[in-house]
Amino acid sequence: MSVRKYNPVTPGTRTRVGNTYAEVTTNIPEKTLTSGKSRSGGRNNSGKMTVRNRGGGHKKKYRIIDFKRTKDGMPAVVKTIEYDPNRTAYIALIEYADGEKRYMLAPNKIQVGDEVVSGEAAEPNIGNCVPLSKVPTGSSIHAIELDPGRGAVLVRSAGTAATFIGKEGKYAIVKLPSGEVRKILLTCRVTIGTTSNGDHNKQVLGKAGRKRWLGRRPRVRGVAMNPVDHPMGGGEGKSSGGHPRSRTGVMAKGQKTRNPKKKSSALIIQKRKK
Repeated sequence: MSVRKYNPVTPGTRTRVGNTYAEVTTNIPEKTLTSGKSRSGGRNNSGKMTVRNRGGGHKKKYRIIDFKRTKDGMPAVVKTIEYDPNRTAYIALIEYADGEKRYMLAPNKIQVGDEVVSGEAAEPNIGNCVPLSKVPTGSSIHAIELDPGRGAVLVRSAGTAATFIGKEGKYAIVKLPSGEVRKILLTCRVTIGTTSNGDHNKQVLGKAGRKRWLGRRPRVRGVAMNPVDHPMGGGEGKSSGGHPRSRTGVMAKGQKTRNPKKKSSALIIQKRKK
């Protein structure tokens, strides 16, 4: 992927850095693999706003992604590389030998016409889905399961990859993009390679209106509010606001929020970088 800068013909394009979408091959999704997608606007089932600064945005269709990759031993051919408005990485439309089509997360450097396959007998090539027990040491992996058969939950965003370090008993040792090193069952499945759209974080929206198109409303800083509205509000002039915290008083910037009684903490060898 690459990004492009725009000529400053308007104030919004003066600082804008956009995606070229060079890898994307079509802008029409597979109709049988899309569904409607409703928005909450940050409201709960009783209509009360529980998440602020949400609302509006462009209408989207949800693409049904196959995070489980359960059709073992049957090769599939990549038909298209597509943009998905619901995630940062690109998606790939694959067609199996029996004619069934599915969406998968597109790995980096995968191209139309490439063949992918899943299962224990699959080679550890880019785009193939294999159990952790079949992954060579030092390989880059993404779309990682935490429970066998649950489907991929880790390392799914654009340009990310975890590193397979080794094996210990019935567990694999994996280093995640956050720096955390943890154990994952060897029977869990992963996809070989790095996720696509690695330059996603280099984009600059350029104007507030583009943020509104993404469904984000304006956000007011806590220190600019009154004490009745925010714990960091009030004071004469530009006061610091005290300890950084949320509107509901939850501490930020260093306060630990992970439940110390969480059972999966026993599988974490090294915590993520601070």
